[in-house]
Amino acid sequence: MAIDALPKKRIPPLPARGERSGNRRRPPLGRWWRRGLLAFGVIAILAASLALIPGGMRSRDAGPRLAHTIKRGDLLVTVTEQGMLESSENTEIKCMVRGRSTVIWVIDSGTVVEPGDELVRLDTLFIEEQIDERTKYALWSRSAAEWSKANVARAELAVSEYEQGRFVSELMNLEKKLATAESNLVSARNMLSHVGLMTESEYASELEMEEKEFAVAQAKLELELKKTEIDVLKRFTKAEQLQALKGDLAAIKATHEANAERAIADASRRDRALEEYKHCVVKAERGGLVIHPSAARWHNAPEIAEGATVHKDQVLLLMPDLSQMQVKVGIHESVIDRMKPGLSARVTLPDKTLEGTVSEVASVTRPAGWWTGNEVRYDTIIELPSVGGLKPGMSAEVEVLIARHEDVLMIPVAAVVETDEGDLCWVKTAKGTQRRPLKLGDTNEVFTVVAAGLKEGDEVVLNPLALQEARMAATKTPDETEPQEPES
Repeated sequence: MAIDALPKKRIPPLPARGERSGNRRRPPLGRWWRRGLLAFGVIAILAASLALIPGGMRSRDAGPRLAHTIKRGDLLVTVTEQGMLESSENTEIKCMVRGRSTVIWVIDSGTVVEPGDELVRLDTLFIEEQIDERTKYALWSRSAAEWSKANVARAELAVSEYEQGRFVSELMNLEKKLATAESNLVSARNMLSHVGLMTESEYASELEMEEKEFAVAQAKLELELKKTEIDVLKRFTKAEQLQALKGDLAAIKATHEANAERAIADASRRDRALEEYKHCVVKAERGGLVIHPSAARWHNAPEIAEGATVHKDQVLLLMPDLSQMQVKVGIHESVIDRMKPGLSARVTLPDKTLEGTVSEVASVTRPAGWWTGNEVRYDTIIELPSVGGLKPGMSAEVEVLIARHEDVLMIPVAAVVETDEGDLCWVKTAKGTQRRPLKLGDTNEVFTVVAAGLKEGDEVVLNPLALQEARMAATKTPDETEPQEPES
């Protein structure tokens, strides 16, 4: 993270989006600020070196007296990070083949394609074997389903055939026999009556009388038997036969349903294999730029190359929308609270500078580890205008303006000493160098806003640690620090 700024007289206002100055492109503010910071550092080093040269100064405490005049200006507080260009809308091209497949050819990343162009080819040997196997099982299952369907029809006919055919026939046959038994009983009784008259006239013997009585009794039993058979047929035999036939029908229907489901499942597997066979050759649905997932900095995105193994729903390629580009940067946790959507940002690309806007700030940090230097950073999205020539993967330097303080007193950071008493500086006066307590505001690590303690025109020492008083104040606790007379 780099945080830079300049005083008002050296900081040009942020140019309008895409603005150029003549034929030269204006360098980013961050570069001017870094140059200013470097200049201060060089001056401070040279001053410290002069203090160590024997005879260079009259005394050790009379070290270099580099000064800065306090002035008013505009203080810009920015955060500078490095990022990479990417699209906010990516069409994902995924593998539609189940299991694991081998890539036998893939288009180069960065190729511009037309609709219908081939992008990826997968090995089809295994799928072809699956198609043959599933077709065989689908035919077997269909045959079993048709056979059980015919059995269901026969079972349904058997129920109707018994209820409306065999049962009626059996009932009519028994009723015919019942009528015959009734007729036989009447005949037997008539014969018994005749023989009785003959016996009274002594024309028939007692034996004949007994024979006719036995015939009547036998006819009665035969009649009762036929009545019982009819009753059993109506009450029990019919119900039993219907229950058995309906049970067979239900069992056959269940078998048919199982066969039909199996046939549907096998046919579905066959059709799915046929559909996956079509997806072994992946074609572009629309025209545009094609990139590999690894070029988009996807986390753990495997390289898609010839011989690589891919699985279902794995992203094979991306087709970014070049009209909706953005930059994703990681903002350090120390300034993430000041990062808000809507802040303006300057994005410096290898060949141009664009004005962007912070569109999204992550609320959850990205995982920190040894690969990130154990730094805690939050993903922040910088939305870019729609201009030509932007491609995913281009490096970008993002400078986000998080605060602007206009017409404020500013003091160089190099002139401030942090102590347990608070922030101090040393001001050049006619009586010598005097210590001043300060109340400071916002800072960009080059200049700091002075809220109280100085006025415009004061000269502050840029290397206060060359003074013994400043060194003592920086090392003592508040109880040990004593006010001293101004140095002459």
